[in-house]
Amino acid sequence: MAPELSPELRPVAQRLFGERLPLAEEFVRLLADQGVTRGLVGPREVDRLWERHLINCALMVDALPGDARSLADVGSGAGLPGVVLAIARPGLEITLIETMQRRATWLQEVDETLDLGVEVLRARAEDLHGQREFDVVTARAVAALDKLARWCLPLVREGGHLVVMKGSSAQQEIDDAAAVLRRLGGEDPRVSIHGDGEVEVPTTVVTVRAGVRPTRRGGPRGR
Repeated sequence: MAPELSPELRPVAQRLFGERLPLAEEFVRLLADQGVTRGLVGPREVDRLWERHLINCALMVDALPGDARSLADVGSGAGLPGVVLAIARPGLEITLIETMQRRATWLQEVDETLDLGVEVLRARAEDLHGQREFDVVTARAVAALDKLARWCLPLVREGGHLVVMKGSSAQQEIDDAAAVLRRLGGEDPRVSIHGDGEVEVPTTVVTVRAGVRPTRRGGPRGR
């Protein structure tokens, strides 16, 4: 049974989803039912779907550049945060990148059910280097920042942003990944906190701007 949106969380949910809140509620129902039976969401997570998953992801909207037109979510899995962002920001062209077939199939079915108009790609992020670029690339709980940067920064259009969800060690991850970020052209890495005062556990986001593309021997990097 899908958890109800609590009165305490309704104000922030309405702020983030607006008139599309019913779509978010339908996504919660899908996650609580098929998401569990198909092994995409743990049974113990059902009661926490709203606060720890839907709203936690939707708060990333506050970190997205207002002029962004395209976004790719790497390692979308159950659709967190990609599907949530598609609900909260309908004006964005969103691509969900997922390596596992069963998860890609789930994402396609969710897209059809909710009529979101997202693109689902079954691929590794590395396979798309030099082929696709986006204004924003997101990820949630996929890997340490240095690995994420290697996978994701080459997909970010010059001047665009890598926007990833992290935990309390976010600044330490930035420090540890400093050399990798510089090598990949990542600039101005920073930590921001979203939802403070609205939810019990705010969302921590690391944002890295994609600067001038690095070059390979023999010429500039292909696009």
